[in-house]
Amino acid sequence: MNILIYFPQLLEFFRRLYNSKAFVFLFFTHMDNKKLWDMVLAQVELNVSKANFATWFKNTHIFKQEDGVVFLSVPNAFVKDWLFNKFHKLLLRILRDAGEHIRALEYVVSKDEVKKKEGDHPKISFAQSGSELPLGDYYINKDDNLNPRYTFDSFVVGPFNELAFAASQAVIKKPGIAYNPLFIHGNTGHGKTHLIQAIGNHLKTSSSQKRVYYITSEKFTIDYVNSVQANKVNQFKEKYRKYDILIMDDIQFFSNKTGTQEELFHLFNNLYDNNKQIIFSSDKHPNFIPNLEERLKSRFAAGMIIDIPPPDHESRLAIIKTKLRLGNFTLAPELMDFLASSLESNIRELEGVLNLIVCQAGLKGRDLSLAEIKHLIKDTQKPKKNVSVKDIIKVIADFYHIEEDSICEKTRKKEVVKPRQLTMYILREDFNISYPSIGQKMGGRDHTTVIHSCEKIKGELKTDPMLVQELTHIRTLI
Repeated sequence: MNILIYFPQLLEFFRRLYNSKAFVFLFFTHMDNKKLWDMVLAQVELNVSKANFATWFKNTHIFKQEDGVVFLSVPNAFVKDWLFNKFHKLLLRILRDAGEHIRALEYVVSKDEVKKKEGDHPKISFAQSGSELPLGDYYINKDDNLNPRYTFDSFVVGPFNELAFAASQAVIKKPGIAYNPLFIHGNTGHGKTHLIQAIGNHLKTSSSQKRVYYITSEKFTIDYVNSVQANKVNQFKEKYRKYDILIMDDIQFFSNKTGTQEELFHLFNNLYDNNKQIIFSSDKHPNFIPNLEERLKSRFAAGMIIDIPPPDHESRLAIIKTKLRLGNFTLAPELMDFLASSLESNIRELEGVLNLIVCQAGLKGRDLSLAEIKHLIKDTQKPKKNVSVKDIIKVIADFYHIEEDSICEKTRKKEVVKPRQLTMYILREDFNISYPSIGQKMGGRDHTTVIHSCEKIKGELKTDPMLVQELTHIRTLI
C-alpha cells in the first residue's frame, strides 16, 4: 500500500486531532512553559496575519505559572497594552484549552532581552504592581462609563492647564457647590476628557454613595431620540436625574439640535436645583458654539468656564517624561527635548508618537537614534500654513463682523479699535514681524502706535478672560 495516497487524509486527521481540546489537554497538561507558549504561538499564527504575528509576538514568552495564572513576559508596555486590548481573549482561550487549571493571563514587562537558558530569568517589572492597574480594572464600567486610566495621578499639570486643574480640585472638595457647572474647553488633544473623567474617578472612589456618570453629547442625543421614538421620555428623564455628578463631553455637537438642547436645559435645572455637580467639555467657548440657545449659554456662564490652551514647551516635556515613566521606558534627554520642540499642539499626537517610538525600539531591540525618530515623526508633523497679513485681517474682520478695509483705516470707532490692536498683537507675537513692518502693513502707522497696541492687548489679556477666549478662538481660525 502506498502511504502517499492517504497522506492528505492523514494530514487532515492529525490537524483536527491537534486542534481538538482532548489532544491539547492530554498532551500539554504537564508541559513546561516553553512548550506551552510554543503551542499557543502555533495556534495564534493560524488566527492572525503574518504582519501582526511578527510584530506583536516577537520576544514574548511565559515567565512563570502560579495558582492557575500564566505570567506572560513582553518587551515593553506598548506591546503589553496592545496584546491585552487586541489579543487577550484569543490568548486566554487557547491557554484554557491547553489546561483546565489555567484561569487567568497577566502580563509582565521585561527590560532585558529574552533569555535562552532555562531558569535564567530576565529582570521583570510587574505590570500589576505600583501605579499600574490590575488587568480587570482596565475595563470601562458601563454603570458610569468612566475610563479607569484617566486619573489625577497620570494627569500632568503645567502652566497651560493649572487653572483648569485648580478648579477641578475645588469641585472634588465641594461637589455641587464650588464651580457648578464646571465648563472646560479647548482644542482636541489638550487633556479635557482626561481631566473631567479624573474628577469622576476621584469622586467615585472617595464618595462611594455618590452616583457618577460620564457621557458624550452624541450618546446623550441618541438616548434622547430613541426615548422619543419608543415613547419612553419619562424613563429617559429619570435615568439622568438620578445622578449626583453628571459629566458630559463634547457638547459642541448640540449645535442645531433643538430638541436635545431643550431636554438638556430641563435636566440642567433639575440637577442644579438639587446641588448636583454638572461638568461639561467642548472644543470651544459656549459663546462660540453656533446655534446654541442663549438660556444654556447663560447657565454655563453661572459657574466656571475655563480654557485649556496648547501646552507650552516645558509642559510638553513633562508630559513626555510622565508617559515614558508610566510605560516603563526611557529616552535620552536630548531626544525628549527634540520631541517637545517638534510636537507643539496636540497631546494625543504626542502620545501616539511615543507609542510608535516605543514599538519600534521594542522591535529593533535597541534605542532609536535622533535620525530614526525624525524619520518616524515626519508624517505626523502638519505643514505650517503660509498665512499672509491679508488672511489674518480677513479672519479677524469676519470674527468681529466688520469690514476688512476698516481695520487699516485711520478711524477711532470702538468696534474697529480692538480688532485692529488684536491684529497687530497677533502679527507681532505669533509671526514675529517687526513693529515698523506691522505699521507699514496696517495703513502706514508709526511703529510706536504698534508697540502701544501690542502692550495694551498684552495687559488686557491678564485681566479680561473673555478677551483670552476670543484670542484663542481667532488663533484656531488662523
